[in-house]
Amino acid sequence: MDGRLSPEELGLLKSLNRPEKIQAFLDNEVHYNPETTCRSPRRVIRDRAAHCAEGAFFAAAAMDANGIPPLIIDLEAIRDDDHLLAVFREHDCWGAVAKSNYAGLRFREPVYRTLRELVMSYYEHYFNTAGEKTLRTFSRPVNLHRFDSLNWMTTEDDVWEICEYLCTIPHTRVLTPAIEKRRRRVDSRLFEAGHVGAV
Repeated sequence: MDGRLSPEELGLLKSLNRPEKIQAFLDNEVHYNPETTCRSPRRVIRDRAAHCAEGAFFAAAAMDANGIPPLIIDLEAIRDDDHLLAVFREHDCWGAVAKSNYAGLRFREPVYRTLRELVMSYYEHYFNTAGEKTLRTFSRPVNLHRFDSLNWMTTEDDVWEICEYLCTIPHTRVLTPAIEKRRRRVDSRLFEAGHVGAV
């Protein structure tokens, strides 16, 4: 059955017919996965576990099942992990669905006129364990249908090829060198708030 979702899998994805429903499923039904894996949406459904990349792939699959393009973007950081978002547009504005161990790196309402506006809404919340704000660049949206030959929705293999591809495409800087030198660390209250619910 590799390559084709089962009726039960497709039914679940179709039931998540709004981005906020997808986010609620990721928040309430899927545990954060700290392991070095790259699960397909099928494996996320079965294992009920995902990290940010796996959550983005799952969200993109649910969007695709409901007629929304399965688009993801890569947020690139220094001295920190990258973060993947499943992005969508409503009324010419961008929003995002995301899985994260940090409270502030998840859902965004579709109120951002540009992708840069959307990305910058993550800046203050994107920090490492040393309190450094680490977001530096973002990619253009990538349609996951370009990876259909990998059976990215259903394969039992890890889909590292998607993450590897994201590392090869151009990214746009979010800070100038002058601004980067003047940035300050995250304050203690935001640092603590970001870790609410972390595993």
